[in-house]
Parts: sequence; structure tokens; C-alpha cells
Amino acid sequence: MLTRSRLTPGLGLSGVLSLAVAASAGAFHRTVAFLDFGAGVLSLVALTATVLWGLAATDRLVLSSAHRLLAQGVHRGTAVAGLGFLALHIWVKVAEGRISPLAAGVPFADGTRPVLLGLGTLAGYLFLAVAITGAVRSVFASGSGSRRWRALHMCAYPAWGAALVHGLKAGRAADGWVTAAYVLCLLGVAAALGLRLWPPGGRGPGPGGRAGGGAGRWAPWRR
Repeated sequence: MLTRSRLTPGLGLSGVLSLAVAASAGAFHRTVAFLDFGAGVLSLVALTATVLWGLAATDRLVLSSAHRLLAQGVHRGTAVAGLGFLALHIWVKVAEGRISPLAAGVPFADGTRPVLLGLGTLAGYLFLAVAITGAVRSVFASGSGSRRWRALHMCAYPAWGAALVHGLKAGRAADGWVTAAYVLCLLGVAAALGLRLWPPGGRGPGPGGRAGGGAGRWAPWRR
């Protein structure tokens, strides 16, 4: 029976050979070419899912406590994925020379397209701020701190809008599937916000027969 110590060198050699074959076949170049265009799209889609699941996680009329906890978990997971794709998007653009490090780090500092690229940089900072405040929510446990947390967390909405404009206008002409993905993102968030702001009298009874009322109304600022 092969032991782990005997398998390790073989697995390492197999990995090196696999990477060598992939490199010789041009797989890395094609991957970078895809990420040059696709990482930003994947980031926006993941962050849109984050916004949608964040909206769902606050529902107290349809979802039970267990379902809200599940939605919060998915909300956090998609946020991590979205920020990961965002970091990859920035790295690829800087590495490929499509944007300077200064313009990538300072909003509206690009010399050719300051507004469109600046919106992307600003959105990135806002999403990062939202993620950090979400991770340290316990720091804002007091009454006034809770209100500040909600105000900071609501930065996700303007950040998402800025990211959408940046994605549609800052790069090359989008393929059909990319435009369709952006449209679906827009419709999804619009529909979720519409449900959140629906007058409480227009909702049916929630779990346990409780009708929609002021205490159970969905509002973007509630968590």
C-alpha cells in the first residue's frame, strides 16, 4: 500500500508537468485573455447576487428564521466571491497595461476616461467598505452605532449602480451574453427593491398568518 510520503513527490511532479503542458498549449494566455474581459463581468454578477441575497435576508414576512440565516450565508459567500473577482479584474487590467496603477487606486485620476474608470474605482472602494463594516458588525451594536452601520451598508446600492455603468461603458463593446447578464442584474435588483418597498397593505399574510404591517414591512435600511 502506497504511503502519503511516497505519493507526495509523484503528485508534485504530476502537477509541474501539467502546468508545463498547459503553458505550452497556450492555456495561460487564453485564461488571461478571458479574465481581461470576463473577471469584471463575474465580479458584477457575484456582487449583484450579493445585493439580491442581502435584500432577501431581511424579509420577515415570507422567510422563516432558518431561511433568513441561509440567505445571510449566501449573501456573505457571494460577497467574498465578488470581491475576489474584483481584485482579479483590477490585477489583470493593471498587468495588461489597460489602466495605470494610479488610476486603479485613485478615483477619476485616469487621463483618458476619468469618469467611467473612476466610477469603477469608486464602486470598488464602496463595496470594500460595505464588506468590512459587514464583517465587524458587532462593533456597531449600540443604537446609534446600528444606525451608522445601516447607513454605511446602504453604500452597496450606489456602488452597484456605479459598477453597472462602469461595466457597460468603460470597456470594449460588450458581447450579447454580457449585455444580457447586465440586464438580468438590473432587473433582478429592481424587482427585489420593488418588493422591499411594496406598501405593507399590499402583502399577504406571512408565516404563521401574520399580515403585512408596519413592523414587518421590508425596507432597504433594515437588517
